[in-house]
Amino acid sequence: MEIRKGGPGDAPVMLSMLDGAVAWLAANGRTGQWGSEPWSRDPRRVERVTGIARDDEIWVAEVEGRPAGVMAVAPGPPHYVDPVEEPELYITLLVTDRAFAGHGVGGALIAKARDEARAKGVDLLRVDCYGGDDGRLVEYYRGKGFETDAAFTVGDWPGRVLSQRVGG
Repeated sequence: MEIRKGGPGDAPVMLSMLDGAVAWLAANGRTGQWGSEPWSRDPRRVERVTGIARDDEIWVAEVEGRPAGVMAVAPGPPHYVDPVEEPELYITLLVTDRAFAGHGVGGALIAKARDEARAKGVDLLRVDCYGGDDGRLVEYYRGKGFETDAAFTVGDWPGRVLSQRVGG
């Protein structure tokens, strides 16, 4: 697996991976996280992903030249999460192509985020995720060394903010 720097041109890849994740979640009766409709069909979500690809730092994991996962990081949280009073690196998006699920792609991208935080001299790495249903996504991040910090809601969508110290 190789991780390369990405950018605005990766927005279609990001949307494709999000569409695949939505289809998988919906097929497994888990529509609470992202609904049941592809992100690529929702103009607001397309604009959100395009904005992330344009404004945030993008990293693309590739396996044999094929995009397997994408992560976006920024120096602060999205508008719906309270900022902190210290420098941080915030994972604004992390998605894996379903064809590579279980192959460590997400973990490799999180490790890249840790490395980037340290390189920037930042000690705090944060992420938010869906906190509903059975909490599997929160537990995924806890398994990657994050600790749960706070709960929040956006409308009726339950989220969790998680953080970890990386020694930046």
